[in-house]
Amino acid sequence: MTDPQRDYVDVVYNEKDRPLTSYPSKLARYLYNRFNLKRGDKFLDIGCGRGEFLRGFIDCGVQGHGVDRSRTAERYCPEAELRTADLENEELPYPDNHFDVIYSKSVIEHFYYPEKLVKEMFRVLKPGGLLITMCPDWEYNVRNYFEDYTHRTPFTQTSLRDIQMIHGFENIKVEYFRQLPILWNLGSILMPIAEITRIFMPSVLKRYSKWVRFSKEIMLLSSSTKPK
Repeated sequence: MTDPQRDYVDVVYNEKDRPLTSYPSKLARYLYNRFNLKRGDKFLDIGCGRGEFLRGFIDCGVQGHGVDRSRTAERYCPEAELRTADLENEELPYPDNHFDVIYSKSVIEHFYYPEKLVKEMFRVLKPGGLLITMCPDWEYNVRNYFEDYTHRTPFTQTSLRDIQMIHGFENIKVEYFRQLPILWNLGSILMPIAEITRIFMPSVLKRYSKWVRFSKEIMLLSSSTKPK
């Protein structure tokens, strides 16, 4: 008799292998300021995982809501309004036109049919609301993309833009993004060094250096709005 399937977030993101860091808080603060979010915004984190990023946004002042198949966030972010759902097969458990901001990080690529998720995000976002989506870029991560066996659909700048455009979003912007906080304010100075690192440093060094890892593992960051 085989063991039942274990909780993905609990297993893969256990604190021994993936200890808690200050990064989620830094990213939340950066995105909050960059996209001019407001205190009191009704904010949904889709695929909130452990809830670290959601807690960072709550600390900035939003009304934090999170949904995930896992219940792990109940331990790490109990201050949020949390719900569980199998988003591959179920609708988002919220009414139409409900949220000011919807955010997801490293989620959309886990779906066989990501268009279902994008359609649902459009439905529950208020007219004029903001969608922020982050995912690994296929072009720069092709060699290690499927080290995570739950990755289903690769995305590029073009495909991430098009899936939002075809589902009605507007003002769509998609850019490359490195997960190195020092670059967010000093990018013009240090970005050439990060690019040299990406091209010339051996990938084996990623396990020893965050600078090398996140110079090479480039993300996509997109923003778009629902028409008013």
